Amino acid sequence: MPAYRDRRSGGWRYRKRIRLPDGTRPRIEGTPSLNTKLAAEAAERAHIERLLRDGPQKSKEVPTFKQFARDFMSSYAKANNKPSEQTSKAGILEKHLLPLFGDRSLDSITAQDVEHMKAGILDRGLSRKRVNNILNVLSKILRYAEELEVINKIPRIKTLKVPPQKFDFLTFEEFERLVSASASEPDWHAAVLVAGEGGLRLGEVLALEWGDIDLKVGTLTVMRTDWRGHVGAPKGGKARRIPLTARAAAALKAIRHLKGKLVFCWEDGSPWTFTTMRAGIKRQQKRAGLRITGWHALRHNVLLTSRDAWSSAEGDPRPGRASEHRHHESISPPGARRASQCDLASRGWATGGRQGLKTYLTPGNVWVSDGG
Repeated sequence: MPAYRDRRSGGWRYRKRIRLPDGTRPRIEGTPSLNTKLAAEAAERAHIERLLRDGPQKSKEVPTFKQFARDFMSSYAKANNKPSEQTSKAGILEKHLLPLFGDRSLDSITAQDVEHMKAGILDRGLSRKRVNNILNVLSKILRYAEELEVINKIPRIKTLKVPPQKFDFLTFEEFERLVSASASEPDWHAAVLVAGEGGLRLGEVLALEWGDIDLKVGTLTVMRTDWRGHVGAPKGGKARRIPLTARAAAALKAIRHLKGKLVFCWEDGSPWTFTTMRAGIKRQQKRAGLRITGWHALRHNVLLTSRDAWSSAEGDPRPGRASEHRHHESISPPGARRASQCDLASRGWATGGRQGLKTYLTPGNVWVSDGG
């Protein structure tokens, strides 16, 4: 085919199949630097001359999935993912992706292969959410290969629809039992209140420093998280400021120490670990006669009760805002509207706060802050 004008782009191109001295018949095509018919014909002749002089280009060697995945983990994942995410990706690769695709070349993985993988994982009893996590890792590796031009095209990967998640949380009564049961161990008492009334994650409790707490104003700023000894930015990459309830502030004041900068640590100032925290909450929940839930249930507790407190304040025109907290990005309700003190008193709420930070506490110590 001689030079032609592309119908969609309107630009001039060339495309032709030629025969080389070795008997091969490659197809050549391309777009000239100048958008004219003469330029397209000249580019075609130059392409033919180049093939006759240098021979056909050898097809690039595509690495196996195992080879590229190793490079992906040592370069992209190491530079862009937190340690927890790196560990998660490595586990998914070892358990699910490498056994299936490890020895396959990257460009041989098809959409049908992906669908077969999804069906096989579901047959093994794994959840749809877990399947999506695996698909996301596979998709990221293949898209990274495409960005580096290791492969030309990736298969279409469709994630599964996942039903709404069910969160475990403590009722008001259960949380109060836990608070009372932990009172005999002041450090754990403070940790329970910080997690249950401030919405801190386990790693955020571990990484909490005295410099993050202002007991005079009654606030706590989440600046970092600790994941198995790796300290970094909290989830979402942003710090957040949280008003302290009166009893959480009192509990922190009661354990103020000079052992080190960490709030929760051993006598020599060394940090508590994940194992320490899990054993500690298990001990407190057993003492309170509660089921064993772990720390994250306390975060869910403040998430759900904060929503209830928000929607119960009369005159709040934005009850829908509470649904934002379902996504774990921020438990603290920023700028929640102040209800009248008469109304709060009639509902059995208490008010407190210092220096312009107003905090309303429900009987279950759920707060709504004014301007916080």
